[in-house]
Amino acid sequence: MRILLSNDDGYFAPGIEALAVALAGLGEIVVVAPEQNRSGASNSLTLDRPLFLKQAANGFYFVNGTPTDCVHLAVTGMLDYLPDIIVSGINQGANMGDDTIYSGTVAAATEGYLLGIPSIAISLTSHAGEHFETAGRVARELVERFISNPIREPVLLNVNVPDIPHADLRGTEVTRLGRRHKAEPVVSMRSPRNETVYWVGAAGAAADAGPGTDFNAVERACVSITPLQIDLTHTAQLSAITHWMR
Repeated sequence: MRILLSNDDGYFAPGIEALAVALAGLGEIVVVAPEQNRSGASNSLTLDRPLFLKQAANGFYFVNGTPTDCVHLAVTGMLDYLPDIIVSGINQGANMGDDTIYSGTVAAATEGYLLGIPSIAISLTSHAGEHFETAGRVARELVERFISNPIREPVLLNVNVPDIPHADLRGTEVTRLGRRHKAEPVVSMRSPRNETVYWVGAAGAAADAGPGTDFNAVERACVSITPLQIDLTHTAQLSAITHWMR
């Protein structure tokens, strides 16, 4: 089993170290992650400058680019083999509902999926980051399941794990993405140079969070597993737009 790990919090983040420790012994593990925190980078590729690949003292590789850059570079340029699975994380903070559009953690896994490799994005649903070992154990259980019962097609799983002891988890649910309310407005302030600067506002609270959603599962202390797809075509509107264009 050849496992590629990445993330969006950077190669130095506690989550990716916990992930590497949790998956140790399951196969050959290679870590390729961003040089710095690239949370919110989504699926961006760096096209305006060259990328470099360096190795840290702990053996992890890092790239001066985005999470998508890391996986793309590793699979298409660095490795002389195709990984059997890609695991991105462990993110410090949830990636549920609309978050998945912006998430660099999900983007790293998405790049693997687009390259034909089964991929998992795994997030701990609290910025406190108190129980990385719980998410690590969940990740190991999923990879072990994949080893014993491989999925015979590319798959992209978005996994959110409550930030609680593993013994307190109340199960695992396969869910759909919920939806959030509109995000908070940007926050403006004055810089030391008396310039107006802006910070992106906080994400909106959960709106569509009923039974079957990722929000609902996590609220009830369950692990949420959401299979994602990348086809953005709004098929229900094909007929309406065709008629509108006549």
